[in-house]
Amino acid sequence: MMSSSRHLSSSWLRQLLPVLLKLCLTFAGPLRPLNGSECTAKGPASYIVVFTGHWSPQAFPKQYPLFRPPAQWSKLIAVSHNRHFRLWEEGSPASEGVQNFAELGVTVELMKAAKDARRRRSVGAMYRTAGIPNGIGHSSTELLVQPRSSLLSVLVKMIPSPDWFVGVDSLNLCEGNQWKQDVTIDLQPFDAGTDSGFTFSSPNFPTSPQENITKITSQMPNHPANSFYYPRLKELPPIASIKLTRQSRSLHRQVPMSNHILPNSFSPQRFSVTPLDCEVSLWSSWGLCLGPCSKGGVRHRTRYILLPPANTGVPCPEMEEQAECVPHSCMKRQ
Repeated sequence: MMSSSRHLSSSWLRQLLPVLLKLCLTFAGPLRPLNGSECTAKGPASYIVVFTGHWSPQAFPKQYPLFRPPAQWSKLIAVSHNRHFRLWEEGSPASEGVQNFAELGVTVELMKAAKDARRRRSVGAMYRTAGIPNGIGHSSTELLVQPRSSLLSVLVKMIPSPDWFVGVDSLNLCEGNQWKQDVTIDLQPFDAGTDSGFTFSSPNFPTSPQENITKITSQMPNHPANSFYYPRLKELPPIASIKLTRQSRSLHRQVPMSNHILPNSFSPQRFSVTPLDCEVSLWSSWGLCLGPCSKGGVRHRTRYILLPPANTGVPCPEMEEQAECVPHSCMKRQ
């Protein structure tokens, strides 16, 4: 009886193991890379990465921040990683690290998360460049990318802003067994979804509940007070760009490039010019009628300029209007 019981137990386990294995594989799913196939390059690649700000008053004239503080860019955060790590993602909630960076420019939580992922071999390396004190300018550095962490993510905060940033999410620099030679990406602003401010200089107003990271467009958020609201444009001009150029020199002598120093091959693009139409307030109520009551009087109403035109935008209309009014509403001059 004991022998028969052990035989049945062993047979049952042999039948159960394949079923358990199949279930595990089904729920786990295939491990797919984020952007294309796994990198099978034989060695690492060195890249010069140049961040260029195109945030000019010509391209973005509406509420362009001139002081306290003027338009500028934070330090650049770049992380090389594999498909098991995500620095940020459009359509997903911002992490605590991304929130603190997008709102305050603080990098402590971001770097801690990247270092923790590095210990799990999900992150290869982390890089930072100095900030840019103007809306137009450059920062650059050299980075070394390994085949096991061929994805690159970048974040740069817009200053001033409620929680707006530009960046790159999981750009794959490797195709099969080949490293890409040159990559240029135009960047658009993103809203981290943690602060509800509409303008560059809005006070802190936390979004509750937190929203997902979304791209800011010329018509979204659809509100005239929005600093990026340009209803005449189908899309915003690039507010910044990233250019990556692979280096052929020795990888053993990696010397970071100085901020604002550009490779000779780099030629900055021409800035866009965005027309900005005049915006005016609603009319005030009509004033009292003045003039001889026997002949009727004249009444006035006014409005004021909310936003002056720029870059050949539609000019402002008349700010004052008058009309004749009925005699019984007249007020005699003293």
